[in-house]
Amino acid sequence: MAESPPSLGTDPGINAGKLRAVIEITRFDKPIGTFLLLAPTLWGVVLANQGYPPWKLLCLFVAGAIVMRSAGCVANDLADRHLDGHVERTRLRPLVSGALNVSKALFLLVGLLLIALGLVALTNPLTITLSIAGLALALVYPLMKRVTHLPQIVLGLAFSWSIPMAFAASVSSLPTALWWLFGANLLWTVIYDTQYAMVDREDDLTVGIKSTAILFGHLDVRIIGLLQCCCVIAFWCCGVAFDLGVPYYAAVIAVGLLFIRHLWLIKDRDTTQCFKAFNQSKWIGVLILTGLCADFWLGSVPLD
Repeated sequence: MAESPPSLGTDPGINAGKLRAVIEITRFDKPIGTFLLLAPTLWGVVLANQGYPPWKLLCLFVAGAIVMRSAGCVANDLADRHLDGHVERTRLRPLVSGALNVSKALFLLVGLLLIALGLVALTNPLTITLSIAGLALALVYPLMKRVTHLPQIVLGLAFSWSIPMAFAASVSSLPTALWWLFGANLLWTVIYDTQYAMVDREDDLTVGIKSTAILFGHLDVRIIGLLQCCCVIAFWCCGVAFDLGVPYYAAVIAVGLLFIRHLWLIKDRDTTQCFKAFNQSKWIGVLILTGLCADFWLGSVPLD
């Protein structure tokens, strides 16, 4: 008797292809974005708890950052599915190639948002209230590149929102000093995402996507340098506001030096070098986190 052909629903090749598509649309194969979102999340949790966050809270916020970054990527690909095919860097994304369809992507997005809702429900009312604004920022960001040349600011707000949420979950209040760290991360996000947008500038001009890279034009490198200076000042003022010590300020100085290196990389606007500067931004997150932890764990030594 002839064997029956295998069911398409159980074909391991097809299942592997769908799994690969899910990994790609959630960017689990490109963790740089997760690192960039985790950085301010960990800064906030560490600073709000003076270097000793409860393990439950730490795990909650790390999981939340990973889930929301994935949800944001799915929402972004859904919004850009008709544009991504015209951009060299994004033309093979799952919704463009057909590896994943819109209904499955929507199902995945809803699932991720439900997980995020379950995580934030384990906190307190103030954190839950703030999470609503954070969700709105994450979902509206993909649409901003169609209506404004400043979508990087919206992304910066979304990526910085974990900082007030960390304080809300830790101390049930929002100290004024936290907004220095919030502002520093907002500026940092605009910096690295502008470098990222410089890679796609020519394609974006063709399809009509807006960005700070396009807005800044030939002044892009100089404006990035100005934003870097403002970012370092905001990090420094955060240290003053929280009465941090030498280890933290040493980290801020190291960030300033790394910023100078990134300016050198992007000075000729070579797309490979711009992407390299963007990719190295993860070390800025590590430097500030290291400075905060060292300050609390080794004992804060006032700068003066």
